[in-house]
Amino acid sequence: MALTQDAIMDVLATIALPDGGDLAARDMIRALTVEGGTVSFVIEAPTPELAAQMEPQRHAAEAAVAALDGVEKVTAILTAHGDMPAKQPPQLKVGGHPTPQAGPEPVAGVANILVVASGKGGVGKSTLSSNLAVALAKQGRKVGLLDADILGPSQPRMMGNEDVPFATPGGQAMIPVEAHGVKMISIGLLVKPGQSVIWRGP
Repeated sequence: MALTQDAIMDVLATIALPDGGDLAARDMIRALTVEGGTVSFVIEAPTPELAAQMEPQRHAAEAAVAALDGVEKVTAILTAHGDMPAKQPPQLKVGGHPTPQAGPEPVAGVANILVVASGKGGVGKSTLSSNLAVALAKQGRKVGLLDADILGPSQPRMMGNEDVPFATPGGQAMIPVEAHGVKMISIGLLVKPGQSVIWRGP
């Protein structure tokens, strides 16, 4: 029997939520995609507070879908819906300077950010980044790898996954691909190998 979205939603309806209901009844499933034996979807919690409690449900959802006949790979992304808090404009004084920010704003759900950079090409940034990411993943850590190199993005080849990432509805975000336990997004995944391109900024 062919794998269908309805069959997947029936399975996701068995995943109970911490505050009642289930993933299907609460309408938390977004961007459900089935391509052959590969299934991906986004679990969108209504608040960041609820999302912080739902990692066990995300794991359970992946396991339940993986148990279906014909499923070879499952990727479930947990996110939260909510308005960003309004920021107060800086209070500028004549002849003065705005108060500098205390530091970079934290990224929700991310404990540590490691940056690998260099002012010169060909020194091993991509090699170091991929090996570091895989080593941390093998220690049981949740690792994401962002390859922002627009001149020579090589992480897809180094990580052994050149799949095109899925986009969420509206095209506002991409679902990372996975390799060796590492979630990865690379500019190299946006164009075909050998394809010429002119990057245009916003």
